[in-house]
Amino acid sequence: MNTTYLLSLVSGYLIGSVSFALLLAKLQGIDLREVGSGNLGATNAGRALGKKYGVLVYLLDMLKGALPVLAAKLFFAADINIAVLVGMSAYLGHIWPLYLGFKGGKGVATLSGALLVLAPLPTLIAGIVFFATVFISGMMSVGSLALGVALPLSLFSSPGVHDSIKHFSLFAGLFLYITHRTNIMRLLRGEESSLKKKNDQ
Repeated sequence: MNTTYLLSLVSGYLIGSVSFALLLAKLQGIDLREVGSGNLGATNAGRALGKKYGVLVYLLDMLKGALPVLAAKLFFAADINIAVLVGMSAYLGHIWPLYLGFKGGKGVATLSGALLVLAPLPTLIAGIVFFATVFISGMMSVGSLALGVALPLSLFSSPGVHDSIKHFSLFAGLFLYITHRTNIMRLLRGEESSLKKKNDQ
C-alpha cells in the first residue's frame, strides 16, 4: 500500500478514536459508559449531561471528521483519495476507538463532518433529511437511519462528485444500519427512546 495512504488511514483513525463525549462527561464526574445506553455519542451525552452538552459533543465529533479531511484536501489536493481515506478512518475510529477498548459511538456526527468537507451540497441536502426526520419522529435513531439512505442517494445523484466519495457514502450509509442495529430492534419492539418525552432517560 502507498505509504501516504497508510499514514492517512492511521492518522485519521487515531484522531477519530478521541472521545469528546467521554472526556466532557468525565469533567462532570460521570463515566458515560455507565450511564443510559453506555454509548459514547452526542445523544447519550445529551441525556446524561443536558442538551447543551449533547450539541457540543455533536459539533466536536463533526469537527473530528471535518478538520482532518480538510487538512488532507489542502495538503494533497492532487489526490482526493487521501482525504477520503482520512474521513473513512476517522469515522471508523469513532466507532472502534483504540484508546477505549474499541467501544465508541455510532459515528453519525463524525461521518457528517467528513462528508460535509468532501461533498458539501449533497451532504447538506442529506442533513436536511436527517433533521426533518428527527423533528417528525422525535427519535435520533430514526434520523440516523434516514441519513444512511439519504447520503448515498444525494451523493450519487450529484454531478461532479468523485467516485471514491460516492463509494465512501454508500459504505458508511449502510454501516450506519450496523451501528444502529440495537436501535432497529427497539424500534421494531416499539421501545425506542423519544426526544419528545420529557422523562426519557
